[in-house]
Amino acid sequence: MSEMNLPIRVSEMLRFLPESVQAFFAEAWNIWLSGGWAMTAIAVVGIVMFGLGVHLWLRFAEKGFFRIRENIWRQWLRQPELRRGTVGRIFDEVSGFSTLKDCVRFFEELKTDELGPFERDLRVMKICVSLAPLLGLLGTVTGMLATFSALASGSGGEKTMAMVAGGISEALITTETGLIIALPGLFFHYQLVRKQNRYKAFLAHLETVCTQHLYKQILRSKGDN
Repeated sequence: MSEMNLPIRVSEMLRFLPESVQAFFAEAWNIWLSGGWAMTAIAVVGIVMFGLGVHLWLRFAEKGFFRIRENIWRQWLRQPELRRGTVGRIFDEVSGFSTLKDCVRFFEELKTDELGPFERDLRVMKICVSLAPLLGLLGTVTGMLATFSALASGSGGEKTMAMVAGGISEALITTETGLIIALPGLFFHYQLVRKQNRYKAFLAHLETVCTQHLYKQILRSKGDN
Protein backbone atom coordinates (compact mmCIF):
# COMPACT_ATOMS: atom_id res chain seq x y z
CA MET A 1 0.00 0.00 0.00
CA SER A 2 2.90 2.40 0.61
CA GLU A 3 3.74 2.54 -3.09
CA MET A 4 0.24 3.84 -3.72
CA ASN A 5 0.93 7.00 -1.70
CA LEU A 6 -1.64 6.31 1.01
CA PRO A 7 -0.84 7.77 4.45
CA ILE A 8 0.66 5.23 6.84
CA ARG A 9 -2.24 5.46 9.30
CA VAL A 10 -4.78 4.91 6.53
CA SER A 11 -2.75 2.00 5.18
CA GLU A 12 -2.78 0.34 8.59
CA MET A 13 -6.57 0.75 8.84
CA LEU A 14 -7.11 -0.80 5.40
CA ARG A 15 -4.67 -3.69 5.59
CA PHE A 16 -7.41 -6.07 6.83
CA LEU A 17 -9.60 -5.39 3.77
CA PRO A 18 -9.42 -7.33 0.48
CA GLU A 19 -6.75 -6.20 -1.96
CA SER A 20 -9.35 -4.97 -4.44
CA VAL A 21 -10.83 -2.65 -1.81
CA GLN A 22 -7.38 -1.43 -0.82
CA ALA A 23 -6.57 -0.72 -4.47
CA PHE A 24 -9.85 1.22 -4.82
CA PHE A 25 -9.06 3.43 -1.84
CA ALA A 26 -5.51 3.95 -3.07
CA GLU A 27 -6.74 5.02 -6.51
CA ALA A 28 -9.33 7.31 -4.95
CA TRP A 29 -6.64 8.87 -2.76
CA ASN A 30 -4.38 9.51 -5.74
CA ILE A 31 -7.24 11.11 -7.65
CA TRP A 32 -8.05 13.22 -4.59
CA LEU A 33 -4.49 14.51 -4.38
CA SER A 34 -4.38 15.35 -8.08
CA GLY A 35 -7.48 17.55 -7.67
CA GLY A 36 -5.64 20.19 -5.67
CA TRP A 37 -6.92 22.42 -2.87
CA ALA A 38 -10.44 22.75 -4.34
CA MET A 39 -11.14 19.11 -3.46
CA THR A 40 -10.99 19.96 0.25
CA ALA A 41 -13.51 22.79 -0.17
CA ILE A 42 -15.81 20.52 -2.20
CA ALA A 43 -15.53 17.82 0.45
CA VAL A 44 -16.50 20.26 3.22
CA VAL A 45 -19.52 21.42 1.19
CA GLY A 46 -20.51 17.81 0.53
CA ILE A 47 -20.27 16.86 4.21
CA VAL A 48 -22.39 19.85 5.26
CA MET A 49 -24.95 19.22 2.52
CA PHE A 50 -25.46 15.49 3.07
CA GLY A 51 -25.16 15.89 6.84
CA LEU A 52 -28.03 18.38 6.81
CA GLY A 53 -29.96 16.15 4.43
CA VAL A 54 -29.71 13.08 6.68
CA HIS A 55 -30.57 15.21 9.72
CA LEU A 56 -33.69 16.56 8.00
CA TRP A 57 -34.69 13.09 6.81
CA LEU A 58 -34.52 11.75 10.36
CA ARG A 59 -36.49 14.71 11.69
CA PHE A 60 -39.20 14.16 9.10
CA ALA A 61 -39.27 10.50 10.13
CA GLU A 62 -39.91 11.64 13.71
CA LYS A 63 -42.84 13.70 12.43
CA GLY A 64 -44.55 10.60 11.08
CA PHE A 65 -47.81 11.63 12.71
CA PHE A 66 -48.73 13.67 9.61
CA ARG A 67 -49.11 10.38 7.74
CA ILE A 68 -51.98 9.28 9.99
CA ARG A 69 -55.11 8.66 7.95
CA GLU A 70 -57.59 11.51 8.06
CA ASN A 71 -60.57 9.36 8.99
CA ILE A 72 -58.69 8.34 12.15
CA TRP A 73 -57.77 11.79 13.46
CA ARG A 74 -61.15 13.24 12.49
CA GLN A 75 -62.65 10.67 14.86
CA TRP A 76 -60.41 12.02 17.60
CA LEU A 77 -62.19 15.38 17.35
CA ARG A 78 -65.46 13.77 18.38
CA GLN A 79 -63.98 11.26 20.82
CA PRO A 80 -61.28 12.85 23.03
CA GLU A 81 -60.57 9.56 24.80
CA LEU A 82 -59.04 8.17 21.57
CA ARG A 83 -56.56 11.01 21.12
CA ARG A 84 -52.87 10.23 21.25
CA GLY A 85 -49.54 11.56 20.07
CA THR A 86 -48.83 15.02 18.72
CA VAL A 87 -52.12 15.38 16.85
CA GLY A 88 -54.02 14.40 19.99
CA ARG A 89 -52.18 17.06 22.00
CA ILE A 90 -53.04 19.65 19.32
CA PHE A 91 -56.71 18.71 19.58
CA ASP A 92 -56.59 18.94 23.37
CA GLU A 93 -55.09 22.42 23.07
CA VAL A 94 -57.63 23.58 20.51
CA SER A 95 -60.54 22.21 22.55
CA GLY A 96 -59.68 24.63 25.35
CA PHE A 97 -59.98 27.74 23.15
CA SER A 98 -63.04 29.92 23.37
CA THR A 99 -62.47 32.09 20.25
CA LEU A 100 -61.36 31.49 16.67
CA LYS A 101 -58.66 34.13 17.09
CA ASP A 102 -56.95 32.00 19.75
CA CYS A 103 -57.05 29.01 17.40
CA VAL A 104 -55.56 30.95 14.50
CA ARG A 105 -52.80 32.37 16.72
CA PHE A 106 -52.00 28.90 18.04
CA PHE A 107 -51.57 27.43 14.56
CA GLU A 108 -49.46 30.38 13.41
CA GLU A 109 -47.06 29.77 16.29
CA LEU A 110 -47.16 26.03 15.64
CA LYS A 111 -46.27 26.43 11.96
CA THR A 112 -43.48 28.87 12.81
CA ASP A 113 -41.97 26.51 15.38
CA GLU A 114 -42.39 23.39 13.25
CA LEU A 115 -41.56 24.64 9.75
CA GLY A 116 -38.99 27.34 10.55
CA PRO A 117 -36.05 24.99 11.29
CA PHE A 118 -36.83 22.88 8.21
CA GLU A 119 -36.91 25.93 5.93
CA ARG A 120 -33.62 27.22 7.36
CA ASP A 121 -31.78 23.92 6.90
CA LEU A 122 -33.22 23.40 3.42
CA ARG A 123 -32.03 26.88 2.46
CA VAL A 124 -28.49 26.06 3.61
CA MET A 125 -28.63 22.74 1.78
CA LYS A 126 -29.73 24.49 -1.43
CA ILE A 127 -26.78 26.87 -1.13
CA CYS A 128 -24.43 23.88 -0.79
CA VAL A 129 -25.95 22.26 -3.89
CA SER A 130 -25.23 25.43 -5.87
CA LEU A 131 -21.79 25.91 -4.32
CA ALA A 132 -20.36 22.46 -5.16
CA PRO A 133 -20.19 22.88 -8.99
CA LEU A 134 -18.98 26.48 -8.57
CA LEU A 135 -16.06 25.25 -6.46
CA GLY A 136 -15.41 22.63 -9.13
CA LEU A 137 -15.34 25.39 -11.73
CA LEU A 138 -12.95 27.39 -9.58
CA GLY A 139 -10.69 24.35 -9.38
CA THR A 140 -10.89 24.11 -13.18
CA VAL A 141 -9.74 27.71 -13.53
CA THR A 142 -6.81 27.24 -11.13
CA GLY A 143 -5.85 24.01 -12.90
CA MET A 144 -5.81 25.72 -16.29
CA LEU A 145 -3.77 28.57 -14.84
CA ALA A 146 -1.25 26.01 -13.59
CA THR A 147 -1.21 24.45 -17.05
CA PHE A 148 -0.55 27.73 -18.83
CA SER A 149 2.06 28.68 -16.26
CA ALA A 150 3.90 25.41 -16.91
CA LEU A 151 3.77 25.99 -20.67
CA ALA A 152 5.04 29.54 -20.29
CA SER A 153 7.89 28.81 -17.89
CA GLY A 154 8.92 25.31 -18.95
CA SER A 155 11.48 24.27 -21.49
CA GLY A 156 9.38 21.52 -23.03
CA GLY A 157 10.99 18.58 -21.23
CA GLU A 158 9.46 15.81 -19.17
CA LYS A 159 9.19 18.06 -16.12
CA THR A 160 7.14 20.58 -18.08
CA MET A 161 4.87 17.89 -19.47
CA ALA A 162 4.32 16.54 -15.95
CA MET A 163 3.33 20.00 -14.75
CA VAL A 164 0.96 20.41 -17.71
CA ALA A 165 -0.60 17.00 -17.06
CA GLY A 166 -1.00 17.88 -13.38
CA GLY A 167 -2.77 21.13 -14.22
CA ILE A 168 -5.13 19.46 -16.69
CA SER A 169 -5.83 16.68 -14.20
CA GLU A 170 -6.68 19.22 -11.50
CA ALA A 171 -8.97 21.10 -13.88
CA LEU A 172 -10.95 18.03 -14.92
CA ILE A 173 -11.13 16.24 -11.58
CA THR A 174 -12.47 19.23 -9.64
CA THR A 175 -15.21 19.83 -12.20
CA GLU A 176 -16.24 16.19 -12.15
CA THR A 177 -16.19 16.01 -8.35
CA GLY A 178 -18.29 19.17 -8.02
CA LEU A 179 -20.93 17.71 -10.34
CA ILE A 180 -20.84 14.31 -8.62
CA ILE A 181 -21.52 16.04 -5.29
CA ALA A 182 -24.17 18.44 -6.65
CA LEU A 183 -26.35 16.03 -8.66
CA PRO A 184 -27.33 13.60 -5.86
CA GLY A 185 -27.53 16.58 -3.51
CA LEU A 186 -30.04 18.22 -5.84
CA PHE A 187 -32.19 15.08 -5.92
CA PHE A 188 -31.92 14.69 -2.14
CA HIS A 189 -32.96 18.33 -1.65
CA TYR A 190 -35.94 17.83 -3.97
CA GLN A 191 -37.17 14.85 -1.95
CA LEU A 192 -36.84 16.77 1.31
CA VAL A 193 -38.73 19.75 -0.11
CA ARG A 194 -41.55 17.38 -1.08
CA LYS A 195 -41.68 16.08 2.48
CA GLN A 196 -41.73 19.62 3.82
CA ASN A 197 -44.58 20.58 1.48
CA ARG A 198 -46.57 17.55 2.60
CA TYR A 199 -45.99 18.50 6.22
CA LYS A 200 -46.99 22.12 5.54
CA ALA A 201 -50.14 21.02 3.73
CA PHE A 202 -51.03 18.70 6.60
CA LEU A 203 -50.72 21.49 9.17
CA ALA A 204 -52.81 23.81 6.99
CA HIS A 205 -55.51 21.17 6.59
CA LEU A 206 -55.41 20.41 10.31
CA GLU A 207 -55.88 24.10 11.05
CA THR A 208 -58.92 24.28 8.76
CA VAL A 209 -60.55 21.24 10.34
CA CYS A 210 -59.86 22.42 13.88
CA THR A 211 -61.16 25.92 13.11
CA GLN A 212 -64.37 24.51 11.66
CA HIS A 213 -64.81 22.20 14.64
CA LEU A 214 -64.26 25.06 17.10
CA TYR A 215 -66.65 27.27 15.16
CA LYS A 216 -69.38 24.62 15.42
CA GLN A 217 -68.71 24.28 19.13
CA ILE A 218 -69.05 28.04 19.62
CA LEU A 219 -72.34 28.12 17.67
CA ARG A 220 -73.63 25.15 19.63
CA SER A 221 -72.78 26.78 22.95
CA LYS A 222 -74.47 30.02 21.90
CA GLY A 223 -77.57 28.06 20.85
CA ASP A 224 -77.71 26.31 24.21
CA ASN A 225 -77.57 29.65 25.96
